[in-house]
Amino acid sequence: MKQYSMFLLFMMFFSSCANYDYPSQVTIGDTMVAARGESLEGQTVVIPKDFIGQNTLLLFGYKQDSQFDIDRWLIGLDMTQTPVAAYEIPTIQGMLPRMFSGFIDSGMRKGIPKQLWKGVVTVYADGDKVQRFTGNQNPNNARVMLLNKDGIIVYFYDQGFSVEALNEVRQALEE
Repeated sequence: MKQYSMFLLFMMFFSSCANYDYPSQVTIGDTMVAARGESLEGQTVVIPKDFIGQNTLLLFGYKQDSQFDIDRWLIGLDMTQTPVAAYEIPTIQGMLPRMFSGFIDSGMRKGIPKQLWKGVVTVYADGDKVQRFTGNQNPNNARVMLLNKDGIIVYFYDQGFSVEALNEVRQALEE
């Protein structure tokens, strides 16, 4: 009986962590799909609605390994003093991660200074919807999406950080 229970738990874990291969559906000029998340401060955030009125750069990450790419983007934005509100959006699909969201968020809080918690918005329930929209091929790469003040997508990139891509974001902000 114990082996059966362990097998069932094992199967639930892996079925809820299924990694689907979605190509990007993003089109410049469209609106980001609506998604609800929670900042590490505990505030509910509705994307893109809560970002209307400001240029906003969303850095979506689908795996822990995508943090490396996100950090390069954040460092590049800081070093070039790019005037944009940037948000990290860890986007996790599956039932099991939702069940352990408190544990996952607590772990993130331990590694992120408290003054930055507002800028980290974790999406669980709408994780699959966001990944279907932005694509999740090459999941170690961040999905970089620039929304203008009206919430319209004016830039999208999913090929990993590059100086050229950072300059494209800066150019899009000037237009």
